[in-house]
Amino acid sequence: MFSLAVFWNCVCTVSRIPLIEDLTKTSVPLGSNLLIEFDPVSQWYNSCFTIAAGWVKGGGTVGYNGFIQSPNRVRMQLGRVGLNVDDLERNDRLRVYDWYTPTLGHKSKEKYGIDSLKVADQSIEFRLSEDDLNNPESEWPESLRIVDNFSTLARFNDEKSWIEFMLTRVYPIASVKKSTLIFGIMKGVHSEWVYKQLEGSADGIIEFRLDILQRSRDVVQVKTMRNVHFDRESHELHVGENFEITLEK
Repeated sequence: MFSLAVFWNCVCTVSRIPLIEDLTKTSVPLGSNLLIEFDPVSQWYNSCFTIAAGWVKGGGTVGYNGFIQSPNRVRMQLGRVGLNVDDLERNDRLRVYDWYTPTLGHKSKEKYGIDSLKVADQSIEFRLSEDDLNNPESEWPESLRIVDNFSTLARFNDEKSWIEFMLTRVYPIASVKKSTLIFGIMKGVHSEWVYKQLEGSADGIIEFRLDILQRSRDVVQVKTMRNVHFDRESHELHVGENFEITLEK
């Protein structure tokens, strides 16, 4: 079992965030917390793999945190969008964190496996030390962290504890360590209080949804972005044969 102290520790160069930075006029600052609000029937999960692959292809390093699919399924999907997963994991440019297996009541056998989904346990591992705060660059190089569905934690924790963990443990790591977090929460499953708490502290809010008008359209829309000029219009998404997601031209 690994220590969650290395959860965010990934070496990389500055890369570009696919899909999201297609909708901004300037780069998203490193160390941003980007909240994704998604419909269950949207293309968010396929977009996770597209974003991860694009970042890695641009020279970056990714920590992929999978709550919804098994690690092997995550690897298969990343392979579909053109990544050599074995080489990337061997060279520590890709880390697949297994939050999925504990949801089934089993212990993960993965190198980066999670033992507990209780935020009381995770809060100890995620706590920033005084050295972290005083030396923000030490051992925390730039990286991209993707979480497919943080809403899963709400199944195992009460709302107040879960949100306190997010705001006092997860959110601060990004700004202190210049390590960008992109994390999804499912629309329509939490109280209004939960969404407002997360939205109020996020650096950006992006929505993935299915629009049903004259025809069904998968779309993405930036609702807001702090200190970044952005396009607020909704944009249709195209699903490729390998399930890579692109903006419709």
